[in-house]
Amino acid sequence: MGKGGSYHHGDLRAALVEASLALIAERGVDALSVAEAARRTGVSPRAPYRHFATRLDLLSATATRAAELLAADLRTALANDTTGDPGEALAVTAEVYVRFVARHHAGFDLIYSEQLENHRDADLSAAGRAVMDILLPIAMDIAGHDPEAALDLLEKHSAAAHGYAVLLHLSGFLHRARTVGLDAIATGAAEVSRTLAAAAATAAAAR
Repeated sequence: MGKGGSYHHGDLRAALVEASLALIAERGVDALSVAEAARRTGVSPRAPYRHFATRLDLLSATATRAAELLAADLRTALANDTTGDPGEALAVTAEVYVRFVARHHAGFDLIYSEQLENHRDADLSAAGRAVMDILLPIAMDIAGHDPEAALDLLEKHSAAAHGYAVLLHLSGFLHRARTVGLDAIATGAAEVSRTLAAAAATAAAAR
């Protein structure tokens, strides 16, 4: 093991996934490599292959962990929302998502990565569904339990939240990121979700 590694005795698989999350947070999804994860974990370059046969296997496990962390953040925030208003609940999830991406520099782009489109992983599928299982019932409540309208709302909500999260790191484009910081950007994403929810609720009432 390398002298600078953080892994000593325990769950090497989990340690490699955590190292991969940190690497992605610093350098992006494309920078992930098995060799670099091994180096950061402090094990030999061959050691990860006992758990991950390919880079895609490691990426998939890392995406699964990201989905699990996001779901946990969403559940915690929603448990603390006492308004009973599904529109407000949706806004809460937008704010949570922006803050999640600010920490990990990855979100839906990792969990639903194009690189994993043809990579079958039951754990990742289950973790991704768990995130949607949190969001979709909220959208259904807002959209009058119309599945098509709920999915349309969720698509717009997710796109807006991810857009705010990504633009947070493009300060030359979103000037507010330089001047008001994460809190205001997260609040902005929540405001957009409230607007989308209100429009969807109005449409549902008119049907």
